[in-house]
Amino acid sequence: MVDFASLKKNRSSALEALTKELNKASTTTQSNSKDDRFWAPEVDKAGNGSAIIRFLPAPNGEDVPFVRIWDHGFQGPGGWYIEKSLTTIGKNDPVAEFNSTLWNVSTDDNSPTRKQARDQKRRLSFVSNIYVVKDPANPANDGKVFLYKYGKKIFDKLNDLMNPQFDDEKPVNPFDLWEGANFRLRIRKFEGYRNYDKSEFEKPSALSDDDSVLEAVYSKEYSLQGFLQPSEFKTYDELKARLHKVLGLDGSAAKPNTRAEDDEIWKEEAPKFKAKEATPARVAVAASDEDDDEDGLDFFKKLAED
Repeated sequence: MVDFASLKKNRSSALEALTKELNKASTTTQSNSKDDRFWAPEVDKAGNGSAIIRFLPAPNGEDVPFVRIWDHGFQGPGGWYIEKSLTTIGKNDPVAEFNSTLWNVSTDDNSPTRKQARDQKRRLSFVSNIYVVKDPANPANDGKVFLYKYGKKIFDKLNDLMNPQFDDEKPVNPFDLWEGANFRLRIRKFEGYRNYDKSEFEKPSALSDDDSVLEAVYSKEYSLQGFLQPSEFKTYDELKARLHKVLGLDGSAAKPNTRAEDDEIWKEEAPKFKAKEATPARVAVAASDEDDDEDGLDFFKKLAED
């Protein structure tokens, strides 16, 4: 357990441990109902928005201030498949397995099956506790603790702050209450999707000079490890049934006998996915994963090689 006093005392050594975890993440909950624990920035009609937030340390009893969650979001003849991937918790996932099958059908990177596999690749997001310093769209959120789901683009900015590229830059732990830094979140619409490139960290500073205020903030953090409990995920069989319904497949379609046979089968029968105009469902998916994550593609390439 990490109480507040220990958090303050050991914050210097925490940077090294956290950097290792960030580096590991660099190489390596969905619901229809609104979860009031989560904060999300609002944008105007043009797709622009801004806020100032502070990433918080790992909650009491936990070691890492973020969790990684993999999911899939794509549309097929039978509707949308929007589900968390069991690979998040180190288990076999039917979409990952099916994608590796698609990848092995042909050696041509431009083949329909490899294109479909790319369209169905898993996506990476993160969840952290944050303190809202300023939310112009919703001032009532100022001074409150929330959970925040973000993508690899923002994660890379966290990692860059902890692992600067230049010798004259000092590593900063952005999750530290005393020596961290506020994050200026700037959102603009670019090519139909949210873009976070202009977001940046301010100079390091304490969130407050009063430890009693910091302790109160710390005490309001939410558990992160709860998102990684098996009960938070559908079972393999449930996900497989949903996948087959979305893609219009029967059980045999996911298990081709030979590559030659499959080349002919998939030319005629594999679902064809075309780029579509943004629909409300598509926008919701894009907003939760603001950039394309190639690590998902690397994952099922590796499965195909095993």
